[in-house]
Amino acid sequence: MARTISYREAIDEALAQEMARDESVIVLGGAPGAVQGLFPGRVLDTPASESAFVGAAIGAATRGQRPVAELVSIDFMGAGIDQIFNQAAKFRYMFGGNARTPVVIRTAYGAGLRAAAQHSQCLYPIFTHIPGLKVVVPSSPYEAKGLLIRSIRDDDPVVFCEHRALYETSGEVPEDSYTIPFGRANVVREGGDVTIVAIGRMVAMARQAAGELAATGIEAEVIDPRTTSPLDTGTILASVRKTGRLVVVDEASPRCNLATDISALVAKEAFGALRAPIEMVTPPHTPVPFSDALEDLYIPDAQKVLNAAKAVVEYRRSSPAVHSGLDGGGAG
Repeated sequence: MARTISYREAIDEALAQEMARDESVIVLGGAPGAVQGLFPGRVLDTPASESAFVGAAIGAATRGQRPVAELVSIDFMGAGIDQIFNQAAKFRYMFGGNARTPVVIRTAYGAGLRAAAQHSQCLYPIFTHIPGLKVVVPSSPYEAKGLLIRSIRDDDPVVFCEHRALYETSGEVPEDSYTIPFGRANVVREGGDVTIVAIGRMVAMARQAAGELAATGIEAEVIDPRTTSPLDTGTILASVRKTGRLVVVDEASPRCNLATDISALVAKEAFGALRAPIEMVTPPHTPVPFSDALEDLYIPDAQKVLNAAKAVVEYRRSSPAVHSGLDGGGAG
């Protein structure tokens, strides 16, 4: 039975259900929330040293536990980079497939709640870049619960990225335990005129833009990848081959983010299907502003998505220019 709960409550419920189901699930660091006091000895209030408790969680994962390490902000993960990039991500490969590292690293990211500028980055593209890591970016309470349960049960290291501006948003979530598979995108809305791929919080912006586009006669197909590694390339390519147009919406900085990666994928694999240049809706290549007014301008919104979608739908390819030198008319 589904009821309406918040994104934060959906995550707490997923964690509590998995801890009740499996005694090997433990929690380290961060703010344990709903599980505090429910599982004695399995919720460890660690010092605020990310390198220490992330390393401890990874070590525990190799010894049969299923740790969930909770970091207050993705911006603090630099302290655990060696353990995450060079240890957890590579153990399976270093030991010929005989080692498992079932660790989940929960962390918050993103701007929009007037957080300090240096704590508002979207760094999931950095973790997506690392082979051996799985990266999850849930866009709603329903996705958050199902994807967190799947993350805890996975035998590989998972970086679970929660947008801090989504914590108090609400949606229908089943009471029972359920999982959402990795690498399977959600087609949030079907349409035949333009494909909009949006990451995390940007799914809501894309959905709003699609509703407004429909009022003008433009039907947008909105795709939520759910996981950036593995990425469901099949669903994205099939949609673009149907619509012939692509807009990618990503809150991460524009250089080497998911928007550029998905755009390159489509340009390589479905170039012949494109009827317009690909549009990317991202912030500018600047640090997240500290000013409230500038932060509002920095974050992609529904209007920017709508403008990009209209641009690709209204695009008309001009005729190639005729150069006089090609038809013998040049000077001899």
